[in-house]
Amino acid sequence: MRADDCIFCKIINGDIPSRKVYEDEDFIAMMDVSPATKGHCLILPKDHYANLFEMPEELAAKALPIAKKVGAHLKEALGCEGLNLVQNNGEVAGQTVHHFHMHLIPRYADGVITDVTWGHTNFSDEEMDQIFTKIRM
Repeated sequence: MRADDCIFCKIINGDIPSRKVYEDEDFIAMMDVSPATKGHCLILPKDHYANLFEMPEELAAKALPIAKKVGAHLKEALGCEGLNLVQNNGEVAGQTVHHFHMHLIPRYADGVITDVTWGHTNFSDEEMDQIFTKIRM
């Protein structure tokens, strides 16, 4: 199923051109049109899911092996020394297109670095224990 108002669905349908670097029955990987670094790619399912929590588990389980395959290819083809794998869920987390996707951002030791880090927050031991109690499974 695809969404008529989703730019990624339009790309998958072929309505908008893209530079696909990988495709199988469930996913495509394509170059990002607004790349953070040379070779920045996106991995997206062909069916529309707004985020990770909407995807069936069996489909979500296929995403990481594809990221590994495409990432290894990027390392070999472009000579990048590292790779960031970024996946955002919800606007507050930085998601701007509400179709599940993962960013593969090649990293180079050439001084051109984009920041994908975050700050650190300090919590007291008591606060950490309270949080731990809430999230322990």
